[in-house]
Amino acid sequence: MNTARDIHSRPQMILGFPDYDAPARRLAEAAGIDYACIAVHRFPDGESKLTLPTRLPEHLALCRSLHDPNARLVEIVLAAGGARDLGARRVDLVAPYLSYMRQDTAFHPGEVVSQQVMGRCLAQWLDGLLTVDAHLHRVHELRQAVPVEQAVNLHATGPMADFLRQRFEAPMLIGPDAESEQWVADIARHDGWDFRVATKQRLGDREVRIHLPEGEYSGRDLVLVDDVASTGKTLLGAAEQLVRMQPRSLSVLVTHALFVGDAEAELRATGIDAVWSCDSIPHSTNAVHLDTLLARHLEDLAP
Repeated sequence: MNTARDIHSRPQMILGFPDYDAPARRLAEAAGIDYACIAVHRFPDGESKLTLPTRLPEHLALCRSLHDPNARLVEIVLAAGGARDLGARRVDLVAPYLSYMRQDTAFHPGEVVSQQVMGRCLAQWLDGLLTVDAHLHRVHELRQAVPVEQAVNLHATGPMADFLRQRFEAPMLIGPDAESEQWVADIARHDGWDFRVATKQRLGDREVRIHLPEGEYSGRDLVLVDDVASTGKTLLGAAEQLVRMQPRSLSVLVTHALFVGDAEAELRATGIDAVWSCDSIPHSTNAVHLDTLLARHLEDLAP
């Protein structure tokens, strides 16, 4: 896409979507730039019609969470193409939750590596990408997955630590599996909090066995921390064991609250005191806003 160096160093406007309007507005306010919400109409056959502002700056950013992604991704492409038709020379995407990162290799013959396919598709229409805690495994750099000019993967651990600091004096953070250690350790590092990381044995797509490390859990404020809550089975397995340890309180804090099906209800039924999430995906558990973090890094998208 366009890489001209004379384009403004950060977006001059944020364009949001109705399903992510409030967080996108907060981002624009935090960054001190203009905001407009794209009008979206869906026809009975599922096609989308988008209406953008007719006057657009040369450099803008679309802002949208990409959970439940298929229709949303099509509308991102439509919006980016339409913005260029209206005069935009650079179009970035702020996607606090970025989908299609899971399938980064073919585990069986014939499997489509969707991360690469969707990454190339986005790169055809976008110049830069800003996201939060992308679910990367074998691919460690976001630009390898989405080959845009500038690809920035932020971590929500700072805002999450700030949130917990307002509620607890010295919580113990628990990672439900080895993959969660990077987030748990980083949040704990801010204030020198104690943390533990459990191990997970996966028995199927919806069944896991969690093994807690040794530790003094009784009478403590325990916080289970993870990047994504999807089926919630990993968090559920850890919560069921921790409740029996008789902590002072037991809470859950995740970056991305997918909570598929009855996942949240099952988690709360264990006796958990609170479930919190970042606003990367609109959800009733949203308690940590990411607008300040995102606004601070908009300039990282500069060519």
